[in-house]
Amino acid sequence: MTATKHLSASDTSPRVWQRMLSGRRLDLLDPSPLDIEIADIAHGLARVARWNGQTSGAHIFSVAQHTLLVEAVMREQTPRVDLGFRLAALLHDAPEYVIGDMISPFKAVLADELTRQIKEADRGAAYLEATQLAGFAQGEAKRLFGRDPGLPAAVQADYLTPWTAARAEKRFLARFRTLHG
Repeated sequence: MTATKHLSASDTSPRVWQRMLSGRRLDLLDPSPLDIEIADIAHGLARVARWNGQTSGAHIFSVAQHTLLVEAVMREQTPRVDLGFRLAALLHDAPEYVIGDMISPFKAVLADELTRQIKEADRGAAYLEATQLAGFAQGEAKRLFGRDPGLPAAVQADYLTPWTAARAEKRFLARFRTLHG
């Protein structure tokens, strides 16, 4: 004789949460700030590829590395910008730790909530990524993303050499701690 398990309503509904490595469960339909941990964000963003992985280099160019580049572009373009804006620039793609990278053509369909300064830095970073990692000609990148943001060569060399996921995660967390206090 086989025992029959009776399913409750909660047993038959689809799972709408993601378990994070920290042990937290993030409800995807009704997220709580208590379920969001910066280490989970850094870990996830360091493993999400920008440009759908279509970049040169030995490693992926991660969303974590991209957000660090955006924050560096913002620092260069607006040296006196408030630390809160810098933190917002660093976290502008944070939801992608759960949903993955949303490429610009898809984002264009959605409402854009980025401030003007963050969006400008994001476009400058996209120009650099496009021309130095994703095979775009400068003219095409300028038409699509605007102008070269003019980062110093040493900064470009650092931020535009794809890092390992571990390095991207570590540097994202370090920058977050610097900006967040």
